[in-house]
Amino acid sequence: MNGFLAGTAIVDISPGKGIDLAGYPHFPRYNTGIHDPLYASCLYLKNSHTHVAIVTLDILFFSKRHVAAVRQKIQEREGIPAANIMISCSHTHSGPWASGRLDSESLLAGLRENGPYVEGLVEKIVGIVAEAKNNAFPAEIGFGKEYCGREMGIGGNRRDPNGPCDPYVYVLAVRDAAGIVKSVLVNYALHPTLIHEESTVVTADYPGYVRETLEGKYPEAVMLFAQGTSGNQSTRYFRQGQSFSEAERIGRTMGACVIKSIETFNFTADPTIGVISEEIPVRIRQLPARETLERRVREDRARYDKAIKDGAPYLDIQNANLKLLGSEDLLGYVIMRESGKKIDLLEDEQPAEIQVITIGAMKLIGIPGEVFVEFGLEIKRQVGGHVDGALVVINELANGCLPGYVCTEGAYAEGGYEADTSLLDFSYGRDIVQKAVELAKR
Repeated sequence: MNGFLAGTAIVDISPGKGIDLAGYPHFPRYNTGIHDPLYASCLYLKNSHTHVAIVTLDILFFSKRHVAAVRQKIQEREGIPAANIMISCSHTHSGPWASGRLDSESLLAGLRENGPYVEGLVEKIVGIVAEAKNNAFPAEIGFGKEYCGREMGIGGNRRDPNGPCDPYVYVLAVRDAAGIVKSVLVNYALHPTLIHEESTVVTADYPGYVRETLEGKYPEAVMLFAQGTSGNQSTRYFRQGQSFSEAERIGRTMGACVIKSIETFNFTADPTIGVISEEIPVRIRQLPARETLERRVREDRARYDKAIKDGAPYLDIQNANLKLLGSEDLLGYVIMRESGKKIDLLEDEQPAEIQVITIGAMKLIGIPGEVFVEFGLEIKRQVGGHVDGALVVINELANGCLPGYVCTEGAYAEGGYEADTSLLDFSYGRDIVQKAVELAKR
């Protein structure tokens, strides 16, 4: 097999009862039980020139400072260069906090992540990387994509149902010398928000059902779920409800598309492997005056209250609610700054890292934060046009997070939850695209 090796490992990272759940920060929720487990999964790859470790976590965010701690331990214990490790999140909204926060209530109350949980999570990640490396086997690898769009009731743009989206599921699969599939990396741009703020149980949301579907076909495979550029992508206008049965429908539909893709793969036993990364400054926007924001909060609250009083449709009420929450968060940032208090998600995530791992025909581009799909599509257009035949995959929330959504300038002008809760400069998305394309071409 020409010296190409792969290794896999997986570990349960579900939090204990009582730990607060992330994802809907304006609605405090504390874990009352496990509906389905959360996992950390690792895929280790090695050829004669280099080796890399890709780790995915079934949680909302994983702070850059935690990534640094994990990488240092792995480099010291296992000899994998820190720069050759990518750690990202599925972005489930029903898992524990492992980063700072941006919602006004938590900031003003001084709430933090659960320290013992995060310490244990760091050690678990180090452990699965070591396990995957030490159990590596001769392998083959394949890549592909399959259409899985809104016409299938999966997901699309949550600000505009006819707006931009990325309808493909991107897939990497590894098999051993006997042809048994041992690992599948799934990448799709869609918020895991089928289970909403009224739920107090832990769940991986729809990616958990993707995993179950793949286990039925490939029982020895470890699945990694890598989130695409889903900042403005969700099931809002396309789902049939917000329930576990709907999460299962979407997850199993997506899983079937993954299996269909794998069945077309041309596997190779001699892929190139390359890694490059650089950091870029996190540029912060100029916030409005406190008086302006206080007036905006009053107006948005009146609009939300009126929608409820008038019995407006659910989506109208939800959009009004999100607009109000965004205005409240902006006001909270201003109050925090005036009082001189630290905003962890701002200070812990600088500078931002852009990382590109090339594996054969695939370019896996890791970027932090929740990024609007327009930027992911632009990166794919520029990189794919430069490298003929390349499968360009964007993995957001990789190696840290950012203080807010990476929105288009049009979204900032229009307003709304994503733009109103972001501390990032209006043009920061262009910085990310420029650096990602530059590194991918190099």
